[in-house]
Amino acid sequence: MSHPHAHSHLPVLFEALYEGERYVGFGHPEEGGEQTLYRVEDGRVAAAFIATDGSEAALRAALTEGAASITVTAGDPGLRLLPPLLPQATGNALLSGFMGTHKKKWGGETAPEDGEFTPPKWFFKGFGEWAKLPGEDLNVPARPVALIEEPEVALVYVNDADGTPHYAGYTFGNDLCDIGLHRQDPGYNPYCKLCDTALTPWLFLGPPPRTVTGRVTIVRDGATAWEGPFDCGDDALYYRIQDMADHLFTFPAVRRPGLVNYVLLGADEASFHDGFRIADGDRIAIDVKSHGVAFENRVRYVSPTPSTTPPAAPAPAASAPVTTA
Repeated sequence: MSHPHAHSHLPVLFEALYEGERYVGFGHPEEGGEQTLYRVEDGRVAAAFIATDGSEAALRAALTEGAASITVTAGDPGLRLLPPLLPQATGNALLSGFMGTHKKKWGGETAPEDGEFTPPKWFFKGFGEWAKLPGEDLNVPARPVALIEEPEVALVYVNDADGTPHYAGYTFGNDLCDIGLHRQDPGYNPYCKLCDTALTPWLFLGPPPRTVTGRVTIVRDGATAWEGPFDCGDDALYYRIQDMADHLFTFPAVRRPGLVNYVLLGADEASFHDGFRIADGDRIAIDVKSHGVAFENRVRYVSPTPSTTPPAAPAPAASAPVTTA
């Protein structure tokens, strides 16, 4: 289980299950330290972002007043953290993201502020409940061409009853994908993205971050096989975050009432660009040093279950010619 380092000072909210009940907590739990959790119904935290200005003070007032509370120890094995605002009902959250957003891919430039906005490419990753938590395996097809880890910022939105998206905050993730398949043919990109993604449970309150820096370490057989830095904050992007988000939410499909959206902002260059190839069993550790968040996931190559699809129906027999009297 991941937990932010104690030195991080930014306001944070998280949800968790404990003995079958849902709770919300505030702040950074220190490993072994005590943490107060407040009982909430499914959807109540998301509703608080719609009903308030989303500030820590307003959320605390809305979520703790009159709520039953418990005190647990951070790291308690009975505590299961959740992706931010994840609804209990399946299919009520979407995970998607933008591609080619970094300045490095645009000669170090930023998008011109005047003129018509040309949006970046976008991809659909899956339902929100598909997201893996820190410590869980990231499963990929048994024979990937070339995998790449992608440390990213994920913006979190919840739609109100009219379908208007309300920004809640941001978290971090590892958007593992098969970049080799994408490079074989960009049209294969939807397949490329059918690898698991990890999201951290910590929802950072406040606007999207300007600076996000850290380091990736890939461990194989207990030893460091590759490591390198990354930068995925707003200051590293060619596109402006507001422009990307505003364009995405012009599409009614992502504005369905009550829907939660996790939106990945794009990744820096990573191990693939350095000639490294991720193998089955490798552990990818991402340390977001700027925000005091560290998390790790193991990569697993998964053989497919044989399909039960029958062969196509036989061609119809030639019919006799129709004669008329």
